[in-house]
Amino acid sequence: MANHTQFTKTISLEQYGIKNAKVNYQLSSNELHDETIAKGQGVESSAGAIAVNTGEFTGRSPMDRFIVKDAITEDKVWWGNINIPFDSDKFEKLYHKVTNYLSEKELYVRDSYACADKNYKLNIRVVNEYPWSNMFAYNMFLRPTESELENFSPEWMVINAPGFMADPEVDGTRQHNFAILDFTRKIALIGGTGYTGEIKKGIFSALNFILPVYKETLPMHCSANVGKDGDTAIFFGLSGTGKTTLSTDPNRSLIGDDEHGWTKENTVFNFEGGCYAKVINLSQEQEPEIFAAIKKGAILENVIMDDNGNVDFADTSITQNTRVSYPIHHIENIKKPSIGKNPKNIFFLTADAFGVLPPISKLTPSQAAYHFISGYTAKVAGTEAGVVEPVPSFSACFGAPFMPLHPTEYAEMLSKKMLEAGVNVWLVNTGWTGGPYGVGTRMKLKYTRAMINAALSGVLKDYTYEDYHIHSVFGVAQPRTCPGVPTEVLSPRATWNDDEAYYKMAFKLSNAFRENFKKFESYASEEVRRGGPQRYAF
Repeated sequence: MANHTQFTKTISLEQYGIKNAKVNYQLSSNELHDETIAKGQGVESSAGAIAVNTGEFTGRSPMDRFIVKDAITEDKVWWGNINIPFDSDKFEKLYHKVTNYLSEKELYVRDSYACADKNYKLNIRVVNEYPWSNMFAYNMFLRPTESELENFSPEWMVINAPGFMADPEVDGTRQHNFAILDFTRKIALIGGTGYTGEIKKGIFSALNFILPVYKETLPMHCSANVGKDGDTAIFFGLSGTGKTTLSTDPNRSLIGDDEHGWTKENTVFNFEGGCYAKVINLSQEQEPEIFAAIKKGAILENVIMDDNGNVDFADTSITQNTRVSYPIHHIENIKKPSIGKNPKNIFFLTADAFGVLPPISKLTPSQAAYHFISGYTAKVAGTEAGVVEPVPSFSACFGAPFMPLHPTEYAEMLSKKMLEAGVNVWLVNTGWTGGPYGVGTRMKLKYTRAMINAALSGVLKDYTYEDYHIHSVFGVAQPRTCPGVPTEVLSPRATWNDDEAYYKMAFKLSNAFRENFKKFESYASEEVRRGGPQRYAF
């Protein structure tokens, strides 16, 4: 799409209850960049990207995410502290308050869509209070052609009003910020927070309901790429485990870095039109493709810059969750369109701060289902108030905050598709080796890349049983050798040089796995339950 507005089409927001607004429709990335600077809401970095501060919220607020409980959702959504119910009448009243707030303001409206596979296309209209929020929507959603815009009919609406503060006692929210999905009205209503991730995660959550319920398609919180021979690889993982980094590979074409669907026709498609990457400790040497993507058209969030616009990627004084969004074409080696064939390899990424999981291990189907349902990573000291030692963190399906259905429904779909496709599944620890956080060191990226390349090339798959060691606590098969990786690195126990301390920590983590899995046991089959760690205590 051009960098200057070429659209003569104008739209009114009156039908949505937003009256007398000055509507900036379908502005280009450059225009939104300039508007943000002109309004004093952002500054330009030395690389040309715009840098903004998202305000009070520098990340999602899971306890302030709601789903309207109605005839569509009542019997299908897995209600609880992840999917918190919201009253339909209260939504209606809050919606009118937000639209009244937005009336007579200057607003930014963008028509876009999600899902690169046209059979699953979801048209979206995004209404933003701020120009940089609209630029984020330009970056992250798929961009229609001018001819597609002529007769564009939105199916879902995103109403984004960071400056609107709810009154919890009156509006039914927990505090002044909120992100609410209404599947009957097909609206994602966001207020009181400038964190842009709420915009994309609202639509992602909607698709996590729509695709499995109505389209027989598995939605996945994962990145994906494809090799020169057309072999697709999928990378599941929570924030900070390396999804974006490891899927952005100069030797493989990127399909997408965060959200995908696996269809009944056995294709994998990207939901999005861009990438949203963490930039903490980013360097040109370690991640050259992402570093190069930070240029005009990209949005940096909550970073610290010097007077010359140079970013200090190590500075976490605002947040550890510093981010960049950019359109996917900022990456040179991308798949066009963003669709791949059935995956041949699936990687579950975890940043194990306990330092006990192998750097790579091959999973059986039952282990794959167990680890998918568990969705393990770890929080390290300093990331949250009160965290002074590694804390296990489990997020079902590696994306629980965005999954409206019960996790076992997604796990059953994944297991079925993995078996049908004959996929190899690998557990990859991108976390610590030689001891837990504070004692050991972070796994070197070059080793992780070498292990993944060995799995992708078939080297590890072709190993015989004798080439693997079965981990005595977690039961997973860890290779004894791997090209490009020192042999001692492949055995987490050997890197500790203290067997008693290692096994004590390993059993501590295995107990945490089993404790977390208790809430899924009544839903999971005996085969899946057998995929967990050994039932010992230390």
